[in-house]
Amino acid sequence: MSPLPIRLHIPGPTPLPDAVREAGARQMINHRGPEFRALLGRVTTALQRAFRTEHDVLVLTASGTGGLEAAIVNHLSPGDPVLAVSTGAFGDRFAKIAAAYGADVTKMAVEWGRAARPADLASAVGEMVAAGRPPVAILLTHNETSTGVTNPIAGLAEAARAVAPDALLLVDAISGLGAVPFETDAWGLDVVVTGSQKSWMVPPGLAMVSVSPRAWAAAEQALMPRVYFDLRAARTSAANGETPWTPAVGIAFALDVALVLMEAEGYAAIHARHRACGAAARAGLAALGFAPFAEPDYASNTVTAALLPDGLAWSDLNAALKTRGLVLAGGQGKMVGHILRMGHLGFVTVDDVVVALSIIEAALIALGRPVEERGAALSAALRAADASTAIPAGATA
Repeated sequence: MSPLPIRLHIPGPTPLPDAVREAGARQMINHRGPEFRALLGRVTTALQRAFRTEHDVLVLTASGTGGLEAAIVNHLSPGDPVLAVSTGAFGDRFAKIAAAYGADVTKMAVEWGRAARPADLASAVGEMVAAGRPPVAILLTHNETSTGVTNPIAGLAEAARAVAPDALLLVDAISGLGAVPFETDAWGLDVVVTGSQKSWMVPPGLAMVSVSPRAWAAAEQALMPRVYFDLRAARTSAANGETPWTPAVGIAFALDVALVLMEAEGYAAIHARHRACGAAARAGLAALGFAPFAEPDYASNTVTAALLPDGLAWSDLNAALKTRGLVLAGGQGKMVGHILRMGHLGFVTVDDVVVALSIIEAALIALGRPVEERGAALSAALRAADASTAIPAGATA
């Protein structure tokens, strides 16, 4: 008997289009030659359009976490006051990196499942300023995959600028950029990090980082150690169509093709597709008895987090799903065993979400869990997806 096809619905890595998979299998080229120079040029220019920036975008061979480390070590010095806004596990990770390199980190911790509020950020920054410790940088997480929350980065950035106009804004946009509306330059963001294995429909292994002129000026004064993640070296090499260290050539091939596919679809259409997928996932899971974990107004359109019904063990549900070919993610940190997380980013459609919901429904029935009406969750998902088309273009909800 042939094994069931795996339906991957985790927050990343995400499924790959056939053209992207095939691109990654191409024969190697000289990473110091003209072919790679042309490739890097195409990718960089396309990423500038995706980031909505006119400034530098650099491609690093690393996971997204490597990009976050680069954001810290290139722009800060040991002892610098830093405000880390954390709404979950990945906000905590960004703060941990800064502290590991000697930054004086103040953490603005937000209850998991809730979004950071601009007024609260302004208050936290104001307290640091009043104490004579104005933040040199503010760390923000765009899309917190541990909780399924998308933070209002535009409002947070505006609030930060009003109180501490000189503070650098460093943003983890790893799991949202490319799937939902995002404006690097218009929102005044200094360093933005994303990763290839999320919305970009590419295997893990590349971090993409945008750097503003303000951030480059800070990099000239920063004293944290860096070698592999030295963005100045990356910028110098990029000017010659190269990277300072050996790049992940195969993943760059895949990214090149993925960006062509994304631009052919159009980013407005991509945003609408993810909005529909998010609406479908939330409505379908709710109809199956999973209460939403994220605040409704800030629920992510790339990953949905939902509380497990009373008496349902994640280990039992996860095993039942895997035997049916569906891979979801469980909770992280203090939410282990309490929530499930369904990824719906990158190469995904509403139909994919509906199939995943049908598998969850079948697993619940097999576990003896009550399902009020077979197929009701699928109908709810489709209605929600259709209703999402009424949301104005550019909306983040």
